[in-house]
Amino acid sequence: MGLDNCSGKQVLTLRPVSLTTFHREEEMEKQGWGLRKLVLVPCPFQGHINPMLQLGNLLHAIGFSITVAHTRFNFPNPDNHPDFTFLPIQDTLFDRDASSMDVTDVISCLNISCKAPLKNSLTQIMEREKEDHSHKLPCIIYDGSMYFAEAVAHELELPSIMLRTTSAATFLTYYSFPQLLREGYLPLQEAMSLALVPGLYPLRFKDLPIANFKNKNLDILLQQTTRTSDIRSSSAIICNTIDCLEQSSLARLQQQCKVPVFPIGPLHTIVPTASSGLLKDDRSCIEWLDKQTHNSVLYVSLGSIASMNKNELREMAKGLTNSRQPFLWVLRPGSLLPDDFNELIGERGLIVKWAPQKEVLAHKAIGGFWSHCGWNSTLESICAGVPMICQPCFGDQRVNARLLTHVWKVGLAMDSSLVSIEIEKAIRRLMLDVEGHELRRKIINLKEKIELCTQEGASFYNSLSELRKCILSC
Repeated sequence: MGLDNCSGKQVLTLRPVSLTTFHREEEMEKQGWGLRKLVLVPCPFQGHINPMLQLGNLLHAIGFSITVAHTRFNFPNPDNHPDFTFLPIQDTLFDRDASSMDVTDVISCLNISCKAPLKNSLTQIMEREKEDHSHKLPCIIYDGSMYFAEAVAHELELPSIMLRTTSAATFLTYYSFPQLLREGYLPLQEAMSLALVPGLYPLRFKDLPIANFKNKNLDILLQQTTRTSDIRSSSAIICNTIDCLEQSSLARLQQQCKVPVFPIGPLHTIVPTASSGLLKDDRSCIEWLDKQTHNSVLYVSLGSIASMNKNELREMAKGLTNSRQPFLWVLRPGSLLPDDFNELIGERGLIVKWAPQKEVLAHKAIGGFWSHCGWNSTLESICAGVPMICQPCFGDQRVNARLLTHVWKVGLAMDSSLVSIEIEKAIRRLMLDVEGHELRRKIINLKEKIELCTQEGASFYNSLSELRKCILSC
C-alpha cells in the first residue's frame, strides 16, 4: 500500500477559513462552564515554533485562552502575539552555544532541564485559579519533542495533547524502528540504502530519518524517537497536515496510536499570524521580485539549521551562474562564495540573509523552489503552487522529499553530492523544460485540492470541530 494519494475537485485560491460556526458555539458555552485555558509548549526551533504558534492563533480564534510556555532559548517576541500570555521556562541552553551541539543533545538537554520549572509554574497557575470556576483546569498541548511536558501534565493530573510538526508519514516511520532493529535492518547497511523499507512504500532505507546515524549515535536517536512518539497519557495527537495529502498515512497512524488523530492544517494557511521568525526578514527581495517576469525566478533556501562547506557553496554558486536563470538565494552571513560571483551574476541574482518565505513563494515571479524539504517549507510550497528541487539534509526532510518526488510527483530529486553541472541541469529541467511545466501543473492541482478541503463544511472543519470537543471534554 502506498503512503498517500490525493483526490478531489479543483478550486482557485487558498484563503483563510471562516470560523463563524465556532464563534456561535463559544457564545453558547460561555453561559455554562466556560472554555479551557490551553498551555502550549513548543520546541524552540524555527520549524517547530511556527506551527505551534499558528495552532495557538487558530485555537484562540475559536475561543480558547492561550498561554505559551517557552524556553528562554530562542524565546519569541511577545509583542508579535498580543493575544497570548507568555510563560518563560528556565533552561540550561540559554547561556550555552547550542549551535555547537547535536540536535539530539539539545532535545535531551531541554527535556532534562525544563521539567521542574514547567511543573512549578503550572502549579502556581493552578493555585491561583483554584477558586475560579470560570475555567476548567488547563490542558497542555506540547510538541512531541518536548515530552517532559506530558510527564508534568500526568503528575499534575492535567490533560495533554501532542502536536506533531512533521508529516504523518514521518511520524509513522518512528513506529517502524523497533521492528527494523529486531529484524537486523539497523544499523543501516550501505548495500541496503536503495532498498524499499518493508511496510513503508515508497520509502527507501536511505529516506528514513535515521539514515545517517550509526552505532552509538543511532542508539541515542532510537531512544529519543521512542520517547517523542510515545503517547503515554495524552488524549490525542494533532498533526500539521490534511487528509487529502496524507489520507492513508493518517489512517495508519490512527490505527497505530490508539488515540484520536486530528489533521489540523496546513496551519500556515488557516489564520493570519504575526511573524515568529528567529531571523529578521530582508524585505528588499520583494521589491527585486516585483521587477522579474512571471515564473522566472528560482527561490533557493536550505533552511535555518543545515550548513554547507566551502566546496558545496562553490558548486552551488557555479551551478546557479551557469543555469543563467534568475534566482533569489537565502544564504547565511559569513558564507564564503567565489570572489567573482557577484560580478558573474550581475542583476540576475539576489542574495539575502533571510526572506519572508510565504510571501516570496506566493509572488508571481517565483517559478521554482530549491529546498531542503522541511515540512513547513514543503507545505508552503505546495500551497503556493510552486514545484520544487528537493535536496534533503537530515531527519524528516528525506521522507518529505520522497513524498514530493514519488507520491505527489511535484518535485525533482537532487543528488546529495553537490556538483555544479548536475545543479545546472536540475534548474533547467525545473524552470525551462516540459518536465518542469508538468510539475507546475500537478502542484497547482494539489494546491486546489487542499483549498477544497479547507472550505467550510469540508474535512478541515470536521477535524477542528472534533478537536474542540476533545479539548473541552478531556
